[in-house]
Amino acid sequence: MINLRENPFYLTDQDIVWVNKTLSSMTTEEKVGQLFCLHVMHKDEKILKEILEKFNPGGFMFRPDKGKTIQEVHRFLQEQSSIPLLLAANLESGGKGIALDGTAVANPMQAAATGNTEIAHKLGEIASKEGGAVGCNWSFAPIVDIDINFRNPITNIRTFGSDISAVTKMGKAYVQALQENGLAATAKHFPGDGVDERDQHLVTSVNSLSVEEWDRTFGIVYKELIEAGTKTIMAGHIMLPHYSRKLRPDIKEEEIMPATLSKELLQNLLREQLQFNGVIVSDSTMMAGFSMVKNREEAIPLTIEAGCDVLLFNRDVQEDFEFMMKGLENGLLTMERVEEAATRVLALKASLGLHKKETTALIPRQEELKVLGCQEHKQWASIAADESITLVKDTKQLLPISADQYRRVLLISVEDINSQLKGEGFYSESYTERFADKLQTNGFEVVLFEPKNFGASFTEPTYTIKEQFDLVIYLANLPSANLKPTLRLQWSPLFAGDLPWFIQEVPTIFISLANPYHLFDIPRVPVMINCYHANENTIDYLYKKLTGESEFKGKSPVDPFCGCWDTRF
Repeated sequence: MINLRENPFYLTDQDIVWVNKTLSSMTTEEKVGQLFCLHVMHKDEKILKEILEKFNPGGFMFRPDKGKTIQEVHRFLQEQSSIPLLLAANLESGGKGIALDGTAVANPMQAAATGNTEIAHKLGEIASKEGGAVGCNWSFAPIVDIDINFRNPITNIRTFGSDISAVTKMGKAYVQALQENGLAATAKHFPGDGVDERDQHLVTSVNSLSVEEWDRTFGIVYKELIEAGTKTIMAGHIMLPHYSRKLRPDIKEEEIMPATLSKELLQNLLREQLQFNGVIVSDSTMMAGFSMVKNREEAIPLTIEAGCDVLLFNRDVQEDFEFMMKGLENGLLTMERVEEAATRVLALKASLGLHKKETTALIPRQEELKVLGCQEHKQWASIAADESITLVKDTKQLLPISADQYRRVLLISVEDINSQLKGEGFYSESYTERFADKLQTNGFEVVLFEPKNFGASFTEPTYTIKEQFDLVIYLANLPSANLKPTLRLQWSPLFAGDLPWFIQEVPTIFISLANPYHLFDIPRVPVMINCYHANENTIDYLYKKLTGESEFKGKSPVDPFCGCWDTRF
């Protein structure tokens, strides 16, 4: 039963009149359309108008582009839609999640490493101001997964870490700031990622915690965020088998479904036990974790019937719309659930005040784009970098370094093999040259490692490298990303020429700009520094901390030693 006057909607009598009147004026097809949030890769106005007229979708999400471009397409959509649209973005680390000229303030783990909830609050505030400037009203953040398993390739630095209290406090701070500034927050990915080592983009993953373990971890996080007024929760393609068995004692093993298709997890656990009254949105239905458990014709309507109110993304919107309508005809989907879900979608829009605005006022004026990447927001990104960089260990007291002591430096870059896709907004840039310039400007002589020159170094005597270099620095940038089954270190295919076999011969420092768990693969490296987020601010403060100009202030939000005794040497 929906309560439109209570948390998280808090609608007035007039708001409720609009919701009910709008719902009653809609055809069945229009109600079904409100349950779709479309992922659009193009911005052709003719095609977008056809989609609006044909499917009446409840919302859209675009990938990052220039702020002006995003604002213009959002304005066009709102002006063409008969009902105000939800316009979403992944604002996990700031406005750059939708506007390429926005600010990347801090990713969640970097914010957590500061130990300062004000950083998480500022992250939400800046995300809302910059996202709002281009017309977004819905953030698919915060991520409140718990990074329990260091091998998990998708949670990692996208989370606030492994401490339940920190995840809760940081998540709540983000939600509060975001929703105070007019955007709806989304806690994700229910029932919780980060337990196993698989990525739901690639396979249906499993949260294997017992009922008791889940209650005192993810259960606490979601309970507190729900009480804090989080408007939406994203259901993941993640199974929670122990809870499914508890809630449905007669369930067969093959009937255990990921949350997106699990009535017991969405209705019994999330709605009834945790008392969530807001909107449940599925994670992307393009993911293999969704596609592999049921044929799509059944899965699409069953997602709504199970308890999701919004279906996120489509392989083909025409096909999925037809699957939904066919589900109504054959009984896989009830009209009761369609109307309940559509009511919640409309209530979310009303809670954001979208129904009270003139169509032309739903998107800010172009001059509001000046907030993107403004100096104040950049300053907060700088503060986050300064307060987060963490010295994990320095077993040989190599720090601080100076050009007088370590003039000749071999700099070895370890980057994502897909870094060439950075222009698509999915992968991090390379910061090796910027870091090398910092060193060289301050008197260090830097040689960049090239496999063709060092490919057979494992066959050379130790004195060769000792004679050439005073210091070796590794700069690794392997961030979490979709469709990457592992974040483990991979060495050069040319005889692993970049492997740190020489750590007992030449002073060696390993710096990770992203993944904080690299000690698992290089346990005896004497100096490990974790930065959590690759950006210009990080590089600038990293140099200052290496040379002693600035102290290390960050505290690791996870166990960087990966639970292994040998990584502490």
